[in-house]
Amino acid sequence: MSAFDTATTTSSAGQQWNAQDYAIDAGFVPRLGGAVARLLDARAGERILDLGCGDGVLTTELALSGAHMQGVDASPEMVIAARARGVDAQVMDGHALAFDGAFDAVFSNAALHWMPDPDRVLEGVRRALRPGGRLVAEFGGHGNVATIIAAVQAARVAHGHGASAFHWYFPTADAYADRLRQHGFQVQLIECLPRPTALPTGVAGWLRVFAAPLLADLPAEARATVRDAATALLADLPRNAACQPLADYVRLRVLARRR
Repeated sequence: MSAFDTATTTSSAGQQWNAQDYAIDAGFVPRLGGAVARLLDARAGERILDLGCGDGVLTTELALSGAHMQGVDASPEMVIAARARGVDAQVMDGHALAFDGAFDAVFSNAALHWMPDPDRVLEGVRRALRPGGRLVAEFGGHGNVATIIAAVQAARVAHGHGASAFHWYFPTADAYADRLRQHGFQVQLIECLPRPTALPTGVAGWLRVFAAPLLADLPAEARATVRDAATALLADLPRNAACQPLADYVRLRVLARRR
């Protein structure tokens, strides 16, 4: 497979992405990015890095402010989708950002929890920012999708596979604030917010798009069996008025400035 094959590709976290599947099963992710986009408050003429830009839906909305948006993502397939929307995007691992004092802000929505070494990420973010530049981000906080993870692990064990060793990075607000300060940031806002999130294509759709790292060590048939079993275990999730299951999302939202 070439570096820019439009088939499913694999990110540094072992997650596989497909832009079409993402749009169908996870289109709610950029739609729910409004609050963190408002916190960014992008201004005309600013240079802003969208770290983990995905398919570029939210990046293009931020560009309407007149800011110059640069997108990076570890998935070549998602970068292709972002470029198709006109985003200036390139493939780059968030642990190895190749920028030096280039941006007024680094923005990230629903991406930092996929990057298992937060110290390397924050080193690169700080280096990419100009002095006084800001990091504005929202990602999974402590307890995020705990019910879903527990169901997947239970399904694995029930079918004789043992628990997965994979873990997303879901820190507490206090732990992440300490880490930001250690990397030379002044924390202006940090909060952990429960946000029950409707899954438009159900638990099965969520597992299809997001759960690959929890199942990556299993053969294809076993992965399908575990997904089906986890979906059954989650049949009693709360539902919204449209009868869509509600996942137990917890979001960590942060605004910090480089000293």
